[in-house]
Formats: sequence, C-alpha cells, structure tokens
Amino acid sequence: MASTVPWELLHTLLGVLREGSLSGAARALGLTQPTVGRHVAALERELGLVLFTRSPTGLLPTEAALALRSHAEQMEAAAAALQRAATARGEGLRGTVRVTASEVVGVEVLAGVFAGLRARHPGIVLELALSNQLQDLLRREADIAVRMTPPEQGQLIARRVGSIELGLFARPDYLDRHGRPATLADLGGHTLVGFDTVTSFIRAGAKRLGGITRDAFSVRTDSDLAQLALVRAGTGIGVCQVPVAQRTPVLERVLADDFSWPLETWIAMHEDLRQNAACRTVFEALVAGLSAHIGPA
Repeated sequence: MASTVPWELLHTLLGVLREGSLSGAARALGLTQPTVGRHVAALERELGLVLFTRSPTGLLPTEAALALRSHAEQMEAAAAALQRAATARGEGLRGTVRVTASEVVGVEVLAGVFAGLRARHPGIVLELALSNQLQDLLRREADIAVRMTPPEQGQLIARRVGSIELGLFARPDYLDRHGRPATLADLGGHTLVGFDTVTSFIRAGAKRLGGITRDAFSVRTDSDLAQLALVRAGTGIGVCQVPVAQRTPVLERVLADDFSWPLETWIAMHEDLRQNAACRTVFEALVAGLSAHIGPA
C-alpha cells in the first residue's frame, strides 16, 4: 500500500457510500461514472480491501468500507476547514465562515444577522448549517457554533449571551374555540404539537411539562421549524421561544406560570481561529444579534 492514500479516492468513496451507486456518486461529485469506478478500483488496490459488492439494488458496502467512513468524513471536514482558512488569507476582510445553529435560531435570528454581515462585509462568504445535533468544532465540522448548552470541549473560545426562554403558545383563535388551559392537566383536552423522537433534551423538557409523553401529542414532528409553523397556523398548543413569539403578535402564551424553560445560549469557536479576522467578525456579530434577540436579562 502506498504511504499516502490520495484524498480524491476517499472523497469518491464517501460519494458512493452516500449515494449507493456509481452513477449517483458521479452526479453528486461532478465526475463521470467511469471515473468514479476507477477511483473505487484504485482505492481497493491501494488498501488491499474489497469495499463494495454488487446487488440488484446497487452497490453494497462491505464492513471494511463502513469502517473507513468515519475516518474519511473526518478528512472531509478537515479539508473543508483548510479551504475556509486558506480563503481567509490575504488583504481585506474576506474568507468563508461556517456557522452551525439550531433550526429556529438559524431561520428566525441568524438570517437577519447574516444579512447585516453581508451588507457590511461583502468579502465574507457565510455558510449556515442548521441542525439540532452538536457539530464538533474540534474536528472543524463548523467554525462557529450557537449552542443551547455550555460547551464542554476544551480548546474553545465561548461566550454566554444569556438565556432564551421557552414557553407554551397557541393562536388566539384556536384558544377561543377550545378554551384556555388553566393548569398543565388541562392540556390533555387540547391538540398538542410536539416531538416524534425521544431524546435526552426532550426528556428534560417533558419533565417540566409534568412528565408528558409522546402519546400526548396529536401532531408530531422532530422539526422545530415545522412545530413553529403548525402553532402559527392554529393547529394547537406547542413550545416556542418567547422572543420569537413576541415578534409574532398572532401567538398567545398560555400557562406562563406553569411552564418556563430557560436555555443558556452560547457562541463558541475553536481557539485557533482567534487570529482569523473574518471569524472574529462573525463571532462578534452573532453575539450582538443573539443578545438583541434575547433582550435585557
């Protein structure tokens, strides 16, 4: 085996693993199908392993290919971080900065922050990765993260910007038709919009709602944006960020004394990016934007 496996071969491996076929990987990677096939064959020769077997439904990865996937993904993240760092060199405030945040924060808050950043700093290219899963800043899956829990990893620059309060909200016309709950027990007579998949975060929230379970929700989705849209549409009662709801006059808070869940909000980035002017600028803009969203303590 050669001392170094070319990155392009591993990149192609990821494409085939993700797409399940040579043709699909070719489309995703902007290559020809024969080129993808040659890359897979070359990688198998380099490693001395069989990576795929053919089946009527496409290519099936072997255990060897699956074992390589996480390592190749780490290389992919590192390559993307290297490219972003390289574009940040040179004169002027420029470069690519990748930010990760939850769905609601990304859409309801960061969209405005990004608009202001682009107006002030057109040389900065912004990438926004929306996910409720924590991206690993140490592996450079993102440059800056907006997190609702205190960062636990070392080697991070982190700043707490305050707490975003969650509450229960519904449209007034829904409450006019179905009544306004006076206690948490009254929620049993309402259409509740909530989660589908149970996570540790969900379990913590469920305890605050009197131990409510998945079965209590008449409308279920794991998308926070979908939940927000359903509540705004008058489907029923659901959890919403208080600052977001306050910008939406159509929503009315219910059971404010019974359910309030403050989420600590942090901005974090890898300490190696301290000298990156574009990352510092975006970091400070995020702090300012989130602080304004949260409002005074």
